[in-house]
Amino acid sequence: MSSEWSILIPYMMLAAGGLVIFCAGISKRGGATLYFAMALASVLGAVVFELSRAPAEIGFRGMIDAGAYAGFFVVLICLIALATLLFSFRYAQLRGIAGDEFYALILFAALGMALAAGALNWIIFFLGMELLSISLYILIGSARDDRKANEAALKYFVMGSVASGFLVFGIALLFAATGSLDIAASLGKAISAENTPVALLGLGLIAAGIGFKVSLVPFHLWTPDVYQGAPAPVTAFLSTGSKVALFSALLRFSLVMSGQLFGYLAPLLWGVAALTMAVGNVTALAQTSLKRLLAYSSIAQMGYVLMALLSVKQSGAQAVMFYLAVYAVMDLGAFGTVALLSAANADLDSTASCRGLGYAHPWASAMLAVCLLSLAGLPPTAGFIGKIIIFKSVLQAGFIGLAIIGIITAIVSVYFYLNVVVCLFMRAPEVPYAVPYAVPYAVPYAVPEPGKLGAVLSAGMMAVVFFLGIFPSPLLSVIESALFSLRG
Repeated sequence: MSSEWSILIPYMMLAAGGLVIFCAGISKRGGATLYFAMALASVLGAVVFELSRAPAEIGFRGMIDAGAYAGFFVVLICLIALATLLFSFRYAQLRGIAGDEFYALILFAALGMALAAGALNWIIFFLGMELLSISLYILIGSARDDRKANEAALKYFVMGSVASGFLVFGIALLFAATGSLDIAASLGKAISAENTPVALLGLGLIAAGIGFKVSLVPFHLWTPDVYQGAPAPVTAFLSTGSKVALFSALLRFSLVMSGQLFGYLAPLLWGVAALTMAVGNVTALAQTSLKRLLAYSSIAQMGYVLMALLSVKQSGAQAVMFYLAVYAVMDLGAFGTVALLSAANADLDSTASCRGLGYAHPWASAMLAVCLLSLAGLPPTAGFIGKIIIFKSVLQAGFIGLAIIGIITAIVSVYFYLNVVVCLFMRAPEVPYAVPYAVPYAVPYAVPEPGKLGAVLSAGMMAVVFFLGIFPSPLLSVIESALFSLRG
């Protein structure tokens, strides 16, 4: 196989896995466990090949990045898909959605995310965006008998369609102004082109389209409704994978932009970052739904990443990549706990339903607590190190006012994160839980047992959060190598 095609093997593994699962479903061969196993094998194969191959510079006629930068995000996205599959196994069977389409669409969404992260051409980037979006539209509504899931799917479809319209029109304007669909070339020519206003309008529309997808204020209004209505594992995938993929693309755009063009965009990014951090954290204070609270938390976290993106011309690139990896672990762990502890008829949603849950399911509750403390940025978790790196880069870039806003909003966020932790371990439940040993609240309640897989996932997530909080150097070294390959 030529090198032009060999670099596509991780992508082809994801695509082939999805197609094989669909074919097996159409032919009525196998069941949910087989579909799950095939999806798992496809994702693991993509990860193994990506890690084992020697990175090239670019490939497929200069349209896809085959270097270490794209490889870092392809592996991260595949690991997110792997964790989503594991969190989905029991949940999907309980809900009756563990069919071929559920597992295949997770693979296709991961493929779209990987293409968006590795795209060097606007057409490839748009195709990746649409593939992940269409897959997620269906996944969100996969619980067809659930009216909330149907409403969430419709809302995400409408808002996603609007975002896609902004994006494709922006790409068309940028192409008209620069005459190139190559991302680096078009962004390099944008400010020197004769049609500079047209190019800037195109960039503004592209930024708006991506802003919808990553829930930046004021494009965030769909987020809490969709996160609350979607099945919990799908919410975990949506809140992590799509944002990692699109911010990896935004980081690439920022690095190849000229300093003058980035200067035009900096005031806009400053305002959006400040609003996103403030609105996300302040609105989360009033939430009584755990999934809506995590949705506003996710909005706020994207504000911190955008703040780091502002300092990309100094030292912010490393901060963006490190925090995206850490955020993926934290948010997957939080929403994964919701999936593990959700019953067949409803997700664990109300914060009141978390009261005393630590007695009934200590491992899963501990994972949720650790992930929330990490999202709050408390030591010795990975979130603490991530926020330290972000604020350091922002201060070095001279955005002192924005850093102050970020610190204040981070302090505000500690309240609603700790409130959930207190409910887990320090409040008697309104309807007591069945517990495996004698405690004051031992009365039967229908909270499902996460099982051995849930315990292993909980222990693994907590280990990663603490390891990256205490030993961040290995990941930072990998990130530095990836950035060197991109800049070089």
